[in-house]
Amino acid sequence: MDAAGLGFVIPWVQLGTAPVPGGGESLRLKQRGDEFSIMLGQNELMNSRLSGSEEALAELACGKISGRASPHLLIGGLGMGFTLRAAQLHLGRNARITVAELVPEIIEWARGPMHGIFGDSLDDPRLTLRLADVAEVIRSANGVYDAILLDVDNGPEGLSRESNDGLYHDAGLAAARAALKTGGVLAVWSSGPDSRFSSRLRRAGFAVGEVPVRARAKRGARHMIWLATKA
Repeated sequence: MDAAGLGFVIPWVQLGTAPVPGGGESLRLKQRGDEFSIMLGQNELMNSRLSGSEEALAELACGKISGRASPHLLIGGLGMGFTLRAAQLHLGRNARITVAELVPEIIEWARGPMHGIFGDSLDDPRLTLRLADVAEVIRSANGVYDAILLDVDNGPEGLSRESNDGLYHDAGLAAARAALKTGGVLAVWSSGPDSRFSSRLRRAGFAVGEVPVRARAKRGARHMIWLATKA
């Protein structure tokens, strides 16, 4: 029902599509009133009204490295910017934030139809926004990052792109560990728990914590965040 209570539903309008490099189906950006949704086929990957767990990903990771003078974060996936904006809120002026986004249209949508959500967050002087595969960014780094935040695909079980699975398996986790400074944290968002992924993290040499969170404050779907610390 619309705001006036007239009994009709505001329809979704498709604003754009974006092929996923190395994937099958395309992403679709949709809008209904002031609500945005990014879909992959019939699966909703993100919604502008459901930001709680993505914000928690940044809040929890930043809490783990709060004592560091000039922390450097790598965020895998721009999405709707919830994790980025939460990191900007919780980090000081000397922090550096690198966001690696694979799909150029996601960046275009952030600066275009979803500008009202992003505000001036993409103009933050602490931010470096890279059009790149986060897996490649991780593999090219050695002891660079204080935290790596992965909100890529649907979590350890990829949905949009089969090669995303490589981030969450043994070689990908070893690369992430190498890219972190001592005591750095790998924070991973997922749509749900995965005991096998927890085991892989431990096998890769991380101390592992699991934090269940809600999609919207204390309500909504239950998601999972892993906080894996490099000893």
